[in-house]
Amino acid sequence: MRLQFKHQKFQADAAKAVVDVFAGQPYLTPTYMMDRGINYQQNLTDDEDFTGWRNEPIVPELTDKIILERLNKIQRINQIEPSEKLERPESCKYNLTIEMETGVGKTYTYIKTMYELNKHYGWSKFIIVVPSIAIREGVYKSFQVTQEHFAEEYGKKIRFFIYNSSKLTEIDWFASDSAINAMIINS
Repeated sequence: MRLQFKHQKFQADAAKAVVDVFAGQPYLTPTYMMDRGINYQQNLTDDEDFTGWRNEPIVPELTDKIILERLNKIQRINQIEPSEKLERPESCKYNLTIEMETGVGKTYTYIKTMYELNKHYGWSKFIIVVPSIAIREGVYKSFQVTQEHFAEEYGKKIRFFIYNSSKLTEIDWFASDSAINAMIINS
């Protein structure tokens, strides 16, 4: 038996809202050379073996002022009190929060958002931080259940995994794979 997913306008609107905040960001899929480590021995396929893929940083033209203006516009459309400033945790440039009622498909919506960010800007690296092991397992199951649905819609699959410190090769795959990747980790 295969689950059927109904396209919900509010889920598509939420994904579009996130994409719209970054309008003007070019579609790029930059690479970099991964750290070869201290036990590195050169071979003929080094360029391929050590190529990593990353999300392109936000271009300087998208200033904090522009991002905040776009965010405020989306907030007003959705009858949410506009933010006075952007939240800035130490670990990232922006902290955007999408809040939804329980049971309306938050996980589905943020998976869709990942696909949309990839489609519009080439972003392919996503880290999902959840508060507990139980939620982490539920998110992992949601990725499994929606995999074929999104593959039909977008023509590609997200490679997803649960972070495990004893399986660090997963991190290497995350960095070196040019496809969409999601790492699920609990805090």
